Amino acid sequence: MNKPVHTAMMRQYLELKSQHPDDLLFFRMGDFYELFYDDAIEAAELLEITLTARDKQSSNPIPMCGVPHHAVESYLTKLVARGKTVAICEQIGDPSTTKGPVERQIVRVITPGTITDESLIQSDQESVLLTINNTGKRTNQYGVAWINLSTNSFNVATVKTRNELDSLLEQINPTEIVVPEYANLELNGRNFRELDPLRFDDQLGLAELTRHFQTQDLTGFGISSDCSTIGAAAAALSYAQDAYRQSLDFIQSIQQFHDHQVLQIDAQTRRNLEIDVKIGSEQLAGTLYDTINFTATPMGSRLLRHWLHEPSTDTTEVIERLNVVDAVIEHQFLDLIYQQLRPIGDVQRTVTRLAMKSATPRDLVRISGAIYCFQELQPTVKTLNVSSESKNFESVPDLTETMQLIDRAIVDNPPVTARDGGVFKRGFNADLDKLRQIRDNESEFLNELEDRERERTQIPTLRVGFNRVHGYYIEISRAQASKVPSEYVRRQTLKHSERYITPELREFEERFLSAESEALALEKELYSELVQELSKESHKLRQLAEMLARLDVLNSFARSSHEYSFVRPQFTTDSTLKIEGGKHAILATKAEHEFVPNSIELDRFRRMLIVTGPNMGGKSTYMRQTALIVILAYVGCFVPAESALIGPIDRIFTRIGASDDLLGGRSTFMVEMTETAQILHNATESSLVLLDEIGRGTSTYDGLALALAIAAAMAQRVQAFTLFSTHFLELTALAQELPSVENVHLGVLEHKRKVVFLHTVEPGAASQSYGIQVAKLAGIPGKVLQHARNHLHKLEQAASQGQSTDFTDLFTEDIPEDEFEHPALEQLKTLNIDDLSPRAALETLYELKIAVEKEDKLAPAKNTKS
Repeated sequence: MNKPVHTAMMRQYLELKSQHPDDLLFFRMGDFYELFYDDAIEAAELLEITLTARDKQSSNPIPMCGVPHHAVESYLTKLVARGKTVAICEQIGDPSTTKGPVERQIVRVITPGTITDESLIQSDQESVLLTINNTGKRTNQYGVAWINLSTNSFNVATVKTRNELDSLLEQINPTEIVVPEYANLELNGRNFRELDPLRFDDQLGLAELTRHFQTQDLTGFGISSDCSTIGAAAAALSYAQDAYRQSLDFIQSIQQFHDHQVLQIDAQTRRNLEIDVKIGSEQLAGTLYDTINFTATPMGSRLLRHWLHEPSTDTTEVIERLNVVDAVIEHQFLDLIYQQLRPIGDVQRTVTRLAMKSATPRDLVRISGAIYCFQELQPTVKTLNVSSESKNFESVPDLTETMQLIDRAIVDNPPVTARDGGVFKRGFNADLDKLRQIRDNESEFLNELEDRERERTQIPTLRVGFNRVHGYYIEISRAQASKVPSEYVRRQTLKHSERYITPELREFEERFLSAESEALALEKELYSELVQELSKESHKLRQLAEMLARLDVLNSFARSSHEYSFVRPQFTTDSTLKIEGGKHAILATKAEHEFVPNSIELDRFRRMLIVTGPNMGGKSTYMRQTALIVILAYVGCFVPAESALIGPIDRIFTRIGASDDLLGGRSTFMVEMTETAQILHNATESSLVLLDEIGRGTSTYDGLALALAIAAAMAQRVQAFTLFSTHFLELTALAQELPSVENVHLGVLEHKRKVVFLHTVEPGAASQSYGIQVAKLAGIPGKVLQHARNHLHKLEQAASQGQSTDFTDLFTEDIPEDEFEHPALEQLKTLNIDDLSPRAALETLYELKIAVEKEDKLAPAKNTKS
């Protein structure tokens, strides 16, 4: 079979594609980005665009598809959201002066973890690149590095266990993960990209990092030369540099990540507490983040999410935040600060683009606006009279000259890009003004020339015009051709007229067209110089952006605290957790009915509460609300309670809910035991632990035995603050044996087999679980419920008499009917017939008929004998 012969352009494409075999290559051709071969097939499906072919008549047509360059961002957004990487190839040569294919070059590689363009990612979402290296000398350790270009943060960490790695990944939540080839890593379903292991080499990496930071070693950053994170850090930096095709000199530091001043929250706990993702979905609505997010800027909302994932245990820092929140509420500055911050947009990402010298004219205007906003807010912050925040604002260098330079240079409403000119104000550059004057006086000159030539030649129909092919001309009808002066030179002949040019018009044409191109070239040069000059201030501008983002979050805390009537928490060094009238931060603010508050008190003597009560009674809500109040307190927000006194908490653990891991081959019970084992191994006496119905996933006696043993271990050995909810009422006996354990239960009222959940936490153990009553509320048929009641009585009697349990009569037909009350009868007993109108009586009759049909349909079928 003959090898296909490619055109010069396709050979150029294939050469560029060989540099990025795993990426989608957007190949610029005129006004379109074209994709070929497998790229085209994949992109056409993902973007839902037409797949066509190049060289359709040949024996080997080339699949292709394309997108218009002016709308490329919308297509890139879809691909990035699906985790795809796209290499952008632009035409950098001049087609008018190039023989053969115009020169092309890959100018940018867009990856999910290196995005700084606001149009390519949701404004409140971070774009974080993370690398993992486990191929070095320490194969029992993981070197991890991550870069956030928006915030200019570069961090490294060493983790020793797989659980620590999973927890760190959940905490950072990277949008892109890169690992060495053949690393044999499995990241719980997370996608990752593999690179040449040499890019993770520690020695090569150390040389690359010291070259970038221009240092002899990395000890100044707290990183030793034999640190396991060096290979991962070098791979992350080089990957980001490759993506932008530049050295990223604005990344000037690297930090060793320490979690000793962070309230540790593992992956399972984040999900169970619905910090920023709703259980069972990817929605933000109904999460803690959504509840307290009153931020005015995208960078503020991202910082809020970051604080919720990493609450600070540095109480000095937390108290400083609370002082600002308190002062903002007291001075009623909530709306003032919000309105001042609202227009500035995403300054952090704007500053990053400026540092990379890719800022647009509108970016510069936004930076000027941010500086002005900062200066306007300084008196407001000073009025708060919080010394720490005043010092933070005063630490930002004066950027007045930067603002004035932008205001003097850039028009108030600039174009999207500097490519087509119109960026600079008049008076900024004298040479540009002169060229613009020539360009702008075109119509005035042409009108004056037309009037003058009509007068001179006495040809009233003489007209001066322009087209792109022949340029400027003087058009005269053929009937007036005899009056044409001798200095007129014919330029074009039409059917009814002739077009001429004169030396004066030719001179103007040359001057005008050259002025147009010279003005555009000069604008591009001036803009490049301006961005270069302003980029020198990017470090100062980033400080300003960080202060504005911080104030935005603190104002959000103030707005949510004021809106929901939260109170300021208090901290103590004693081992104490005392919450009076606490509420669930999410449910209490969203509930249609009044939320029932509850209190909790744990101290160095009272370490564990055994929480009993019915399903639907509020046990899980009570446990979750305690953890959410602790998290809110440690991020610096007020809390939903009458009062809260909180001692040192280092970690929060939860074992709540039931789920299996089919891909991992783990049953629901195995998942439950694995998570419980992690808690037993890692919790300390300063931890807060929520354990919900441990042991329910196996047989009754196995489950009860495990629950007793785990509860005893938590109370005696771990001694963490523990809330242990259970339906095993036998566990309540622990309170009599262990002085650090106490029983509480959720209150219930029962009347005529109906239960009313009070949702109040009361001292002591529950007397029963009310499972059958809850089943009735769920709609289980009455006959099935009666069947259950009968067998419940038998089981209870057998247990009390020490007899073995016989389950063979579960299938008997002899169900005592005298104890079963049909739902229709219950409804009839409560009916006041005298108060019914004819229409209401008819509707009630229909309801009774439906109740009868439903009960008959769902009732258990009787055995039939053959």
